[in-house]
Amino acid sequence: MPDAVASLRALAELPGIPERVTAAREACERLRWHEALRRRIPEASAESRVRGAQASAALEGATVPLDLVRDVMRGAAQWPLSPDPVEQVARGVVQATAESEHVRSLVATAPLQALARLHVAAASGLVGDAQLGRPRLEGETCEELVDLGPAPSAGALRGRLDGLVELLGAGSRGAQVPVLVVAAVIHAEIATARPFTRGNGVVARAMERAVVQALGLDPTGVAVIEAGHATQGGPAYLGALAAYGTGSREGVSLWLEHCASAVVAGAEQGEQVCDAVRVGRLS
Repeated sequence: MPDAVASLRALAELPGIPERVTAAREACERLRWHEALRRRIPEASAESRVRGAQASAALEGATVPLDLVRDVMRGAAQWPLSPDPVEQVARGVVQATAESEHVRSLVATAPLQALARLHVAAASGLVGDAQLGRPRLEGETCEELVDLGPAPSAGALRGRLDGLVELLGAGSRGAQVPVLVVAAVIHAEIATARPFTRGNGVVARAMERAVVQALGLDPTGVAVIEAGHATQGGPAYLGALAAYGTGSREGVSLWLEHCASAVVAGAEQGEQVCDAVRVGRLS
């Protein structure tokens, strides 16, 4: 654990990162004090998950109308009985984003359980039941996120997953490590390790949302961080992840900067959500 804390603190001190951490924290603080959040946090956080799911789906190449996502998440609509490939992916994203609300109590105490639950939500109907909620086994490969290079072998995953547990433990309250850095590294580690045969990017973004809320950067869960990633563009998102995967100081710094920008933009969109909730005009 001390090594994990020291590693995260070192990342937080990379050139330019302290200023980015401060900007992200201040953006989330402004959001937290929005008038609409005095009494309507549940409504605002629900709408944040709607917009986050749509943005996360877009990063998977699945474009779906916001109204449809909203109706599905509030139970007013259902996916077709025989969904097309885009609808299958979108359904998994919606389910994983919704599940992020329920696993936030687990991210620091039982992170592997949180990962498993998010994967079951993200990949149901996309992989066989035997592959749901568990890491890849020997002989199982992952063809996702090919821009990041080959996925680690199944045999190497145990060490990567143990590292995730240490990182989340290091980032728990009282460790004096910026939540932004913890969430960004967790996101990137899931995406680059690709522990599952499918659904890794979806799980990574849902886990980031849960970590940011659980560890207190955005305790209301209203920031739409997925949209912060999406508005920078899919190529920028994948490029920043690939840079992280090089392991260089410059590459990791680029990813942290990308995530800081995503949090700032996500908090700003969260303020738009609050404005819409306050006047009763969600659209």
